[in-house]
Amino acid sequence: MVPGRIAVPRRPRAHNQVVVVLIAVGTAASAATGFVGLAANRLLSGRPVALWEAAPPALVGAIALSAVALFALAMMPPRLAVHRFAALVSGLLLVATLAAAGEAAARLAGTSSFATVSLGAGFWLIFACAALALVDALQRARAGAVVQLLVAVLAVAGFLVMAETGLFDALSLAREFAGRREVFAAAVIRHVELVVGAIVPALVIGVPLGLLAQRRKSFETPLFAVLNLLQTVPSIALFGLLIGPLSALAGALPALGALGIGGVGPAPAIIALVLYALLPIARNTLAGIGGVSPAALDAAHGMGMTRRQVFWQVEVPLAAPVLLAGLRIVLVQTIGLTVVAALIGAGGLGTFVFDGLGQYATNLVLLGALPAIFLALGVDFLLRLATSGTRGYLTP
Repeated sequence: MVPGRIAVPRRPRAHNQVVVVLIAVGTAASAATGFVGLAANRLLSGRPVALWEAAPPALVGAIALSAVALFALAMMPPRLAVHRFAALVSGLLLVATLAAAGEAAARLAGTSSFATVSLGAGFWLIFACAALALVDALQRARAGAVVQLLVAVLAVAGFLVMAETGLFDALSLAREFAGRREVFAAAVIRHVELVVGAIVPALVIGVPLGLLAQRRKSFETPLFAVLNLLQTVPSIALFGLLIGPLSALAGALPALGALGIGGVGPAPAIIALVLYALLPIARNTLAGIGGVSPAALDAAHGMGMTRRQVFWQVEVPLAAPVLLAGLRIVLVQTIGLTVVAALIGAGGLGTFVFDGLGQYATNLVLLGALPAIFLALGVDFLLRLATSGTRGYLTP
C-alpha cells in the first residue's frame, strides 16, 4: 500500500452471473405473476394467485432461503465444492417448488368442489430457473455421464414419489390425467410407435443418401436442394397433401387399405415424418464421414484394411459423435412433429392438445404437450450422454 493513499474496498463481484440472472428472473416471476391460477370451474380462465398467498409459509420460506443460498454461492470464487453445493441447493429448490404447487392447489381447491387450480406462469418460471441452475451447477462441477444420469433418475423418482402420495391430486392437470389414465397410456404408446416407425425408415434411407453424397460430390447439390425444399413445406400442409394420393392408392389397391394404409391415420403421418427426418440424417452423415481425418484413412489403407473394414472400423467410430448428434436432432424434431400428426387421425399425444384447444381447456392441452416435451428432453439428454461417451471410448 502506498503511503497517503486511501484503501478502497473492492466491490463484490458475481463469479457466476448465470445463476444471478436466473435468481433475478425467478424473483421477478414470483412478484409479478401468479404462482397458480384459481378458477371457479373448468371453463373459466381464473385469477392468478401469488406464491406467498397460495403456498404454506414453510415452503415459501424454503424457496426464499434456497434462492438466497444460490445467490451467496454465485458470489463465491469458483470451486468444486461450491458447484456441488449449488447443485444440491438447486435440487432442493426444485422439490420445494413442486411441493408448494401441490400444497397451494390443495388449499385453494378446498374452497369449492368445482374450483380448478392450474399452474401459473410464476410456477413455470421458478421451476425452469431452478432446473437451469441445477444444469449449470452440474456442468461447472464437470459431472460425468454417470452422475448426470443418477441426478436425472433421482429427479424423476422424487416426482413419482410425490405424485404417488397424492401431493398433486388437487391440481386440475392431475385431474385431467386421472380422468384419462387409460387413454393417456395408449396415446403415449402410439406416439412412441409413430416416432420409431418414422425414424427407422428415415435412417435406412437417409444414411445411404448421405454416404452417396459424400462419395459422389456431383450428387450432393441436387440431393440437398430437394431435402431443403421439403423442410420449407409446413407440416400441416404436407400431412394434407398426402391425404389425396394415399386415399386413391388405397382405393386402387384394397390390400393396402386392409393393412391400414389410407389418406388418414398413421400411414400419411409416418411418410411425412420420414420426409422431414431425411435432411438432418443425410446432412450429419455427410458431415461425420466427410470429417474423418485423411491421415487416419491413409494409415488404415497402409495397414491393408479393405474398404469395408475402413468404413466400419475407422470412419464410423470417428464419425460417431456427429452421427449421434444428428440422430439427437432428428429424434427431438420428430417427437414434436408427431403431435401435429393427430390432426389426420394418427393419434398420439397430439390428440389431447387439439381436444384441449377445441374445448378451451388449457390443462388438457398441457396433458398432451408436457409429456411430449419431457419425452424430447429425455431423448436429448440420453443421446447427449451417449455422444459424450463416444468421444472418450470410441477409437479407431
